[in-house]
Amino acid sequence: MRRPFNNAPIRRFALRLCAGAFLALAPMLPSVPAAEAASVEEMQRNLAVIRINAIDLLAREPRLPLPIQQRRDVLRAYYEEQAGELLWLRDDRAEALVAILNDAGADGLRPDDYPTDQLLSLMQRADPEDFRGLALIELYFSAAFLEYSADLSVGRFLPSKVDPNFFLKTRTFDQAAALQAISRVDDLDEYFDVAQPPSSYYASLRGALAQYRELQAEGGWEPVPLGPTLKPGMTDPRVGALRERLAVTDGADPAAAGNAELYDAELVKAVERFQARHGLDVDGVVGPAALVAMNVPIEDRIQEIELAMERWRWMPRDLGQQYLMVNIAGFELRRVRDGQAEERMSVVVGKPYSRTPVFSDQVRYIELNPYWTVPAGIAVKEQLGKLRSNPASLASQGFQAVRGKDVYDLTSINWSSYGPGNFPFQLRQQPGPKNALGRVKFMFPNQHDVYLHDTPSRSAFSKAERAFSHGCIRLSRPLELALQVLTAGGISGWNMDRINKVVATEKNTVVKLATPLPIHLTYLTAWVDDDGVNFRKDIYNQDAKLLAALDGKALAW
Repeated sequence: MRRPFNNAPIRRFALRLCAGAFLALAPMLPSVPAAEAASVEEMQRNLAVIRINAIDLLAREPRLPLPIQQRRDVLRAYYEEQAGELLWLRDDRAEALVAILNDAGADGLRPDDYPTDQLLSLMQRADPEDFRGLALIELYFSAAFLEYSADLSVGRFLPSKVDPNFFLKTRTFDQAAALQAISRVDDLDEYFDVAQPPSSYYASLRGALAQYRELQAEGGWEPVPLGPTLKPGMTDPRVGALRERLAVTDGADPAAAGNAELYDAELVKAVERFQARHGLDVDGVVGPAALVAMNVPIEDRIQEIELAMERWRWMPRDLGQQYLMVNIAGFELRRVRDGQAEERMSVVVGKPYSRTPVFSDQVRYIELNPYWTVPAGIAVKEQLGKLRSNPASLASQGFQAVRGKDVYDLTSINWSSYGPGNFPFQLRQQPGPKNALGRVKFMFPNQHDVYLHDTPSRSAFSKAERAFSHGCIRLSRPLELALQVLTAGGISGWNMDRINKVVATEKNTVVKLATPLPIHLTYLTAWVDDDGVNFRKDIYNQDAKLLAALDGKALAW
């Protein structure tokens, strides 16, 4: 529900328009029912005349205000070709729309971006006898409605215009359908509740935004003074500030039961809750990383929630009944079924200079015991030097050189003859325990050559921040996910025992899914789960770019 808005001038104007001068005389007439009938008839006639004037303005007036002019064709199609009734100069709909625009902040939008002051001014100065002026007001309201609806539904920017590493399919906003839809609802909230992203993730962020704004209104939190690392059991004068800080967001008791400077077990639990929500090592130790996260101002946290909501507006409305979702900034994969996360696992994503891109696709097949074909850029930049100095070392790891249909032993080639611009081979690593892709990869063929895969190197999964790959996504429990994906993809007859037996053969095996499984690679630095509101570091500087775009600025990519 949206906050109510009360504006007496709008309400008085609506009454004057609907009843006209005749309504003021109604009590003096001998027959009240007759007066009511005449009032309704006059109202209908007035509304019809206003609509005719709106059609004429759209057809003939060359100097319409820019917001109307930008939407001239769709407005003309609604009011003229489809004989659409007036949308705003009846009942209390104008009042309701102004209230919704004023409450745009509830969806992480900016109320100042919408012309509420101008709309109010137009209504307050309106003359019920000036039908052409009323028609212009109607069109102003329709233009404002379309602007806000588009922002709420599909976002304020094309994703690729904010960051070229966002490859989400551009979503469009059907203005004609929006006008038809709003004409059919009695309560505008019904329309706007449907217009916003339908995901439960978006709804939970909307609730978190309201919660954090309440905390902000109550004063937010004070920073914890910097100093040496705090460990459980220590005493320190900063413990009181730490306790007060975590009382705001993580359930710490602001009043110490004993020694106010003792870092006790109850406060440790609150610190661990905070660390879990911020993607830090959950060890109860308050070191530099924890202090930095605690001292981020509440205004910045609110901003991060708003940016996450904007990114949800870019996402497909239908994610799928079952799907995989990778949050790059959160270093996590989720497998979701019927809106519930049935699997969560840690992942490794691309380094800041070899970023994992953002896009949606479908997993179409998996490979057990995959080959790894080394991308040409990596082969030249990272492997050629090794081939020149010690090709036998790479050969012992299962690498081969492929040219067309021919396969060569690495030691049979004079690698000093080749270099950038002159490298006619593909490097390929055979399946096996040393293969860089591990035992399985999940393929959703795409222009970025990105996929999910296993890895023989497991040490990165113990780290809180896991941006170490060349762009592909490494999985912490890949074989478990393989079974789940096969099941979700409509492939029967597989269990972990069969998967392990196939892996043991070291023979490349491709299994095509009967039903492709949607996968969404996202970048969210804020979200809500069972631990509460989560925040993560902006590892690719994409929050900064989106914020700059919203502020009308530009940043170098």
